[in-house]
Amino acid sequence: MDVPAGQFKARCLELISFVKEKRVEVIVTKRGQPVAKLVPLVDEDPSPLLGRLKGTVTVIGDITRPTDEAWDADRDGK
Repeated sequence: MDVPAGQFKARCLELISFVKEKRVEVIVTKRGQPVAKLVPLVDEDPSPLLGRLKGTVTVIGDITRPTDEAWDADRDGK
């Protein structure tokens, strides 16, 4: 995506958010010639997949106690 320098100046924060969210580059031009490039940062240390949701669940009550409800899987196939 090419953006003239005047537009970049007026929309700088918007373009920074755009680059971050869409993971695309923005080329800033002056009189039609490229002068700068805005690129998304490469995450050098991405968070590990395992444990990513740690601390996001709230347990209310006893989750190990039987519910005393009949499940379809408990039927003997009849």
